[in-house]
Amino acid sequence: MKFHIAVLPGDGVGPDVTNEAIRVLETVGRRFGHQFNFGFGLVGGISIDKNGEALTQETLEMCRGSDAVLLGAVGGPRWDDPMAKVRPEDGLLALRKGLGLFANLRPVKMYPVLENSTTLKPEVIRGVDMMVIRELTGGLYFGKPKKSWTIRRGRRAVDTMYYTEEELERIMRVGFELALSRRKKLTSVDKANVLESSRLWRQIASEIAGDYPEVKLDHMLVDACAMRLLQNPRYFDVIVTENTFGDILTDEASMLAGSMGMLPSASLAGIPEGSGITFGLYEPVHGSAPDIAGSNVANPIATILSIAMMLRYSFNLIKEADSIERAVLKILDDGYRTKDIMSAGMKETGTTEMGQLVADAIRD
Repeated sequence: MKFHIAVLPGDGVGPDVTNEAIRVLETVGRRFGHQFNFGFGLVGGISIDKNGEALTQETLEMCRGSDAVLLGAVGGPRWDDPMAKVRPEDGLLALRKGLGLFANLRPVKMYPVLENSTTLKPEVIRGVDMMVIRELTGGLYFGKPKKSWTIRRGRRAVDTMYYTEEELERIMRVGFELALSRRKKLTSVDKANVLESSRLWRQIASEIAGDYPEVKLDHMLVDACAMRLLQNPRYFDVIVTENTFGDILTDEASMLAGSMGMLPSASLAGIPEGSGITFGLYEPVHGSAPDIAGSNVANPIATILSIAMMLRYSFNLIKEADSIERAVLKILDDGYRTKDIMSAGMKETGTTEMGQLVADAIRD
């Protein structure tokens, strides 16, 4: 089978980790008889420098014409001026909106061999295996009005958390569908004691639950969820939450897996069910880390696991996705570690070496 993938390496370590993901994909293609063709584009700071905008229409159209998108990371201190009219993150928001990517899936899994790579007690994180679903195209990041201004009494700014019933219903169905394929437990996270948008969120979650009697639904305030993630993370199976809350909670949850370098993500344009041909953008959860860019230090595992999600959700290549996940587990079991997950007695390895090790494990 042939697949066309748009690759947007982005900034910082983005090119470092996407190179290793491509290496792994090409190995999968050779082993299983598939052809992966790659088209490359710019996004984020590098696009600002070259084109004056974080995402060009040409790059967006290239992504629309592909079967899936692989993204590295965007941003860095050189583009962090709060007064700047264009920011690297504008490219991400434009991609999500322009491609209709409303559901962000972030699996958080503790590999037993990494229990000593976190700052948390092994007995707390042992057995953690959850999926966090973040609504991606609504809420504070997209609501209007969104502006800042100055009056005689000082400066003012406003962001609007805005949601429609349609937006909330579709993200809830993603949560329930994924819960059906897991342990059949869905935690809906909101701030219904304060926010009107969260009260609507809770109402719709309860209504949709009637269509999924097999799934146990519970509601949790976002502050309580943040506490529970550290106190008893095994409580969770599938979490569904809105854009801003999901952004924060998934960064917190990344520490349960030892490092943000271990967490993949998928941003989908549909509910991942049936034939598994949902269009999606796949990227690691971590940022651009410009201080280590090009130094062969970054952990490529999150990006490699992201392409396993691509094979699973956009191409319906389940065996191929499993082969990547098994290869990553084997390399970790063999004691290989990048710097971010290094512990005593393990074998420290670099970005390219880790990518090659995973590719070799798939081939062998």
